[in-house]
Amino acid sequence: MSTTRAAPVASRPGRPADATAPVRRPPDRAGTWRSRLYRFDVRYVPYLLIAPFFLLFAVFGLFPIVFNGVVALRNWRLDDPTLTGWAGFANFERLLDDGDFWNALGNTFGIFVLSTVPQLLLALIVASLLNRKLRAQTWFRVGVLLPYITPVTASTLIFTVVFARDTGVANWVLSLLGVGETAPIDWRSTKWASWIAIATMVNWKWIGYNALLYLAAMQSIPRDVYEAAAVDGAGPWRQLWRITVPMIRPVVIFTVVLSTIGGLQLFTEPMLFDANPALAQGGDDGQWQTIAQLIYKVGWRDLNLGYAAAMSWALFLVILIVAAVNALITNRLGGGKR
Repeated sequence: MSTTRAAPVASRPGRPADATAPVRRPPDRAGTWRSRLYRFDVRYVPYLLIAPFFLLFAVFGLFPIVFNGVVALRNWRLDDPTLTGWAGFANFERLLDDGDFWNALGNTFGIFVLSTVPQLLLALIVASLLNRKLRAQTWFRVGVLLPYITPVTASTLIFTVVFARDTGVANWVLSLLGVGETAPIDWRSTKWASWIAIATMVNWKWIGYNALLYLAAMQSIPRDVYEAAAVDGAGPWRQLWRITVPMIRPVVIFTVVLSTIGGLQLFTEPMLFDANPALAQGGDDGQWQTIAQLIYKVGWRDLNLGYAAAMSWALFLVILIVAAVNALITNRLGGGKR
């Protein structure tokens, strides 16, 4: 049997004679650019998209915080530009002997307790009711949010009329219950009366907001859990505290921390509750003056920016400690790990 051999292919100039050698193709420039564009899109575009937030935060958030810390360590008065220089911790040491600061701190904590605790408890109850099958359920859910979307200035001015001494609705309702028939309550004269009035304003505005947060968390709880609890004889109240609250614990902690931050920075309600808000006195004797009001008064009425900055940092530390303690306590009470 004879075999035939293929004739060698004539080689072109500059090309080897081996016909089996692979033919080189020109590089796919379009594919290379697509690959580079994909890598750029994956690696760098996310950072470009979030860069505006960090730039704005650096300019309007981080820089004021750092600059405020510098001001707190200096003598800085707007009414006496010559009084400048490094003060160190003198502004912070002054806080320890400042009666106005401790009075404002006590007022802040008093209003905070009267507003935050009832606010979150009532929000849980309202959310539990809205989580049931009700007629016009959507209208009720929208209705509880109306106080939140109402401008705080408008609602506070209305409440100042409600808590008027002689013509207020609050005293009229209490007189129907036999309270204050002979002498109407002067809501601006004493600490407790003014604290209750301001706490009522805060609760009215934020109960619905927190209730909707709790309601959103309750929607994720399976219905068969409640059905099994009902079979075991657990009533609605027991289901709320034994099932609902432990299962929405992260949202509860979130609202506790959020309410702590907002409650200790309370400013608008006590400011507008005063007959002359521009003074930022918090009453004739400072009976409801909060720390935020005192910072405003010291900084923009007394023109002592250095001392006001020290107060703001003291308030920051107080909020940090109280928020951490409240979150820890809430986590323990909610069934968190010990």
